Amino acid sequence: MQLVEPRPHRRLPIRMTPLIDVVFILLVFFMVTSRLAPTSQLQLDNDTRASAGGDGEPLPSLVMQPDGRIQWGDRLETPAQLARALTRAGESEVNLETDGQVSLGDFTAGLTHLQDAGITTHWQRSSGGTASRQEAP
Repeated sequence: MQLVEPRPHRRLPIRMTPLIDVVFILLVFFMVTSRLAPTSQLQLDNDTRASAGGDGEPLPSLVMQPDGRIQWGDRLETPAQLARALTRAGESEVNLETDGQVSLGDFTAGLTHLQDAGITTHWQRSSGGTASRQEAP
């Protein structure tokens, strides 16, 4: 004895309106709860106060020029050459100053050479139009 009539074998249509509503609610939820951070920026240690080395001597001041070379006193060299010179001089920490004319690619390449040589770099943007010359080592 069969109490329920058999259903016909037709497909039930999927209603899209509730699915779209759920998708929009999830989208709003993730937009509100996520923190949007720019991925194209380089996070740096910007502690540029007049810091001193471990022995009380001031840190060498480097100035990056718009052409990508770095000035250390009277020397004007490529980042790779300067990294080797700083390593030979026993420097492990420096202050690097740039102005608004230095391209991001040149800055990143210079910073990479210094960090690859094991030199901790503190960076600051020059407050004036041009960076000032610093004392030679």
